Amino acid sequence: NFQTVPEGPGLVFIQGGRTVLGSQEEDVTQTHDNIERTVTIASFFMDEAEVANIHWLEYLHFIRTDSAEEFYKSALPDTTVWARDLSFNDPYVTYYLRYPGFRYFPVVGVSWLQADDYCTWRTAQVNQRLANEDGGDKSTKKGGLFGKKKDKGAAEGAAGAEGTAATSNNVSIEKGNVLPNYRLPTEAEWEFAARGGRAGLLYTWGNDLTIDGKFQANIYQGDFPVKDGDTGEDGFKGIAPTAQFPANPYGLHDMSANVWEWCSDWYRVDTYARQKLAGGVTRNPQGPSTPHDPAEPTEKKRVHRGGSFLCTSKYCTRYMIGTRGKGEVSTASNHVGFRCVMPVAQSR
Repeated sequence: NFQTVPEGPGLVFIQGGRTVLGSQEEDVTQTHDNIERTVTIASFFMDEAEVANIHWLEYLHFIRTDSAEEFYKSALPDTTVWARDLSFNDPYVTYYLRYPGFRYFPVVGVSWLQADDYCTWRTAQVNQRLANEDGGDKSTKKGGLFGKKKDKGAAEGAAGAEGTAATSNNVSIEKGNVLPNYRLPTEAEWEFAARGGRAGLLYTWGNDLTIDGKFQANIYQGDFPVKDGDTGEDGFKGIAPTAQFPANPYGLHDMSANVWEWCSDWYRVDTYARQKLAGGVTRNPQGPSTPHDPAEPTEKKRVHRGGSFLCTSKYCTRYMIGTRGKGEVSTASNHVGFRCVMPVAQSR
């Protein structure tokens, strides 16, 4: 018999299935990059909320003592994202990441490359802890997760390459207690999870933006774009802590608004059209293998999903949950964060 391996901390199980993804009924943004197609998604685990500042600070603590100084510096979020136009929170440049009051706010100012490196580190860290709990060597070895660094520009995620090797450091693979790699979700996985298994409703939680007078997501309210224009009727003028709003039917918080979330896929305007042209039901669809986009041939952009505190309620509806954002792999923003997923693996 097969049994699932131990579940990682903070994860929610998402039962796979068949569904229709993409823009439903109308293409509000008129980008025509998210046409409907039918897919089948395998079961997976997903973080119940976005990775928060407290998690990133733990990450920084470990790699500062266990990695090259160059890599530590490359992992620091870009706090200057709060000084840009429409950010209206210049004090956040100094306080957002490290001030205790922001511990459980989603980490932002991280690029796709940084988020991908975090997934690699998290895989190694969680598996090592599992090994220790199983009676493995509890000694701490220096130079581990990111001890030997490649040139950051050599390849995407190169900084995390050494981290994958660390998973074999005294981990009892033969006992079946090694978790699969954490990674960023494909955009198909992300959208499948965001929809929460609900069909026909305006929002994933129902047909009303508020329930019993309480907003169900952190959205932009007021005139837009106007500096300081967010009225904060949902309780927050700008970004909110994670899990402050009710979870969707799968138990996932903030899949609509608050911050956009990085996905693993390269962005191409014709991704969905190419998948639909292939015909049939696509199983676990993956994005293109290269960043080449005929519409933007010189750019290397990854997909992000979900809308943010700078988006209106329209981005929470079933029409917009398929909306595809995009960003350069090495750039960051004050309204883009991420969460991790982990495949469901089995062992004897």
